[in-house]
Amino acid sequence: MIFPNKYTSQPFFRWVVAFVTTIPKSFLCNIYAPAVASMAAKGKKSQKKPNRKELVSVQSKKKDDILSESQKKPNRKEFVSVKSKKKDDILSESDMEDEELEQQSVDSDEGGDSGSEISLDGDDTLARDFLDGSDDEVKGSDSDAELDSDSDSDDHDPQTESTAIDAANRRIQQEGQDELQLNIKEQPDEFRLPTQEELEEEARGPPDLTGLQQRIKEIVRILSNFSALRQEGATRKQYIEQLKLDLGSYYGYNEFLISSFVEMFPPVELMELIEAFEKPRPITLRTNTLKTRRRDLAGVLLNRGINLDPLSKWSKVGLVVYDHQVPYGATPEYMAGHYMVQSASSFLPVMALAPQEKERIVDMAASPGGKTTYIAALMKNTGIIYANEMKEKRLSKLTSNLQRLGVTNTVVCSYDGRELPKVLGHNTADRVLLDAPCSGTGVISKDESVKTSKTAVDVQNFSRLQKELILAAIDMVDANSKTGGYVVYSTCSMMVIENEDVIDYALKKRDVKLVPCGLDFGRPGFVRFRERRFHPSLEKTRRFYPHVHNMDGFFVAKLKKMSNSKGVSAASEVEQEVEEEEVSEMEEVEIPQQPQKKELLKKKSTTKSNDLKRKFQDKPPTFEKRKKYKPPPREEISKAREEKREALREAKKKATKQTKSSSTSKKGREGV
Repeated sequence: MIFPNKYTSQPFFRWVVAFVTTIPKSFLCNIYAPAVASMAAKGKKSQKKPNRKELVSVQSKKKDDILSESQKKPNRKEFVSVKSKKKDDILSESDMEDEELEQQSVDSDEGGDSGSEISLDGDDTLARDFLDGSDDEVKGSDSDAELDSDSDSDDHDPQTESTAIDAANRRIQQEGQDELQLNIKEQPDEFRLPTQEELEEEARGPPDLTGLQQRIKEIVRILSNFSALRQEGATRKQYIEQLKLDLGSYYGYNEFLISSFVEMFPPVELMELIEAFEKPRPITLRTNTLKTRRRDLAGVLLNRGINLDPLSKWSKVGLVVYDHQVPYGATPEYMAGHYMVQSASSFLPVMALAPQEKERIVDMAASPGGKTTYIAALMKNTGIIYANEMKEKRLSKLTSNLQRLGVTNTVVCSYDGRELPKVLGHNTADRVLLDAPCSGTGVISKDESVKTSKTAVDVQNFSRLQKELILAAIDMVDANSKTGGYVVYSTCSMMVIENEDVIDYALKKRDVKLVPCGLDFGRPGFVRFRERRFHPSLEKTRRFYPHVHNMDGFFVAKLKKMSNSKGVSAASEVEQEVEEEEVSEMEEVEIPQQPQKKELLKKKSTTKSNDLKRKFQDKPPTFEKRKKYKPPPREEISKAREEKREALREAKKKATKQTKSSSTSKKGREGV
């Protein structure tokens, strides 16, 4: 064995060599075999260490590769292929090392003592690494570190990794866009109504809210331009029926209520109305002018952290609340009665009534007292107000609000509104306010139970009650009042049967007429609705909608009593006469009667052939065509009504004159 002089000069090395030479060779081979196997297992995971010449060549190649890569960035596919090649080379080299080590272990077992000789020319790599300690080993270690750093920098180059990540992100985005385009192509451009099978399949599973909303929008879009966008073979009725079903299932309305709204509004406005019902109305306050002014109240509430503004130009006492840091219903000003929490729509009936000082006014449904206290404020606590509330449970709210706001001219009573004329007397009040009980279809934003609780039977019952109440209100008003003689009818309902139908009934049953409400905004009432035709003066009534005026749905009508007669008004008599004329004209048209079969058989048996010939020679009877009745124009009807009224007045005057003359004649006879 030949060792370098650097190690042979060391005493410790000499001692080690002497010790090793004394150990048997077979014993050394048996001890060294497991170490060789473990090193072979570790070699699978590590690269084969190159010689010095190989290191220099690899470093030069690495520099050339880095320069080429800086000029040209590798693609993702090339990056992946290079990595796969490196892995294959490492695995192949490790496999070759395993084969060599196995072969060496076999040779050492077969050779015995001869194979255990340690030499530099042998295949024992561990011995070579241990014994070949020279300057080349130090340089090799430095080159190994450089190689490892180069390999690490090549494997974990941030530039290549960022380019690979960007390429992967671009590929994912492109795949998403391709999938979106594919889905768009699969969906038809034209909207199609769902079939019965599709509807049954939808009913089995949970509701698809996004699908329902999209279908509602498409149906509304088609109905807005039906002739151009409709599906071939589909009728408007089919679209409307599907719209009713979808709106009912999406927003939670029953069939009757959604059908009523569909009949009243076009599709686009219907969607605006339903969306407005889903949002709350703004909070409004009414200033009590008996105790304070609106400006002073607004300043105090602003200092308390309540952000508010004046309601609108049409109200001088209203305030709208946007935000509040303290509860607006528990401030010292509220407890002192400086304001009342009241919806903006509740201002309208009192403004239409326009009460005057020192009048006699009746509020037939007064609780909780917002309208009653407003009337008292306008009257400045003069005159007298009869605040009636049929339900005794609501009387406590009414009385507490009257006391809190400082109202002193009000008498609280609890009677059925239909019996009030018997209690307060006929023709005794100057003005009457009837905020009638109704179905509440205009305040769905406050009470969502109306969506499912109200049915057609309920609305019919409310309408019947409202007709009785309005007749009682008209009977209490004095037509000869110098300042009054007015009745204001209002509801928080949007149903035609509760509003226009009730007013038209009152016009027929009592001698009253409609007058302007005194409100500059609001939509006019219906003159015709589907098959119904109302009095043309119903245009003077006012309707208020949440999607238009940002307040609860409301209806207001103002009636002026013309006379204290309780019978049927002259207008209704004229209409009855018109109907009688129609019937008489129908009866004047002659309709030939066909003979019965038995009589014809008898005539055939009794008459002779000559008579039959004569009958056939005669001309057949002429049938006059029935003419369609055309109602007279409105102007003629109004003139006839006025003439009828004048005739009634003259008849009354003649009757009074006759009674006076008869009484004077009787007195003269008695004196004689």
